[in-house]
Amino acid sequence: MTVVCRRFLVSGRVQGVFFRASTARQAIGLGVTGHAENLPDGRVEVLACGPTGAVQSLYEWLRVGPPAARVDTVEIGEADCQSDLPDAFTTG
Repeated sequence: MTVVCRRFLVSGRVQGVFFRASTARQAIGLGVTGHAENLPDGRVEVLACGPTGAVQSLYEWLRVGPPAARVDTVEIGEADCQSDLPDAFTTG
């Protein structure tokens, strides 16, 4: 099993609409670890580590988000699996 880590920056109406909690629920269900955190500029940063297919599934979900959200863009970046690999999914 190949484990990947990705950093997603989600913009749109993604703060104050249960985006982080909904992301955590999705990630945990997929077996993905990481975090979802609000950024001062209104975006949400999502660090996702797990099997390639699970991280891809989370990305597909992030492009839509929960019902109250409006996702405009999702930027994707690499993350270092060795130093960034968390053991759970958290929100901050």
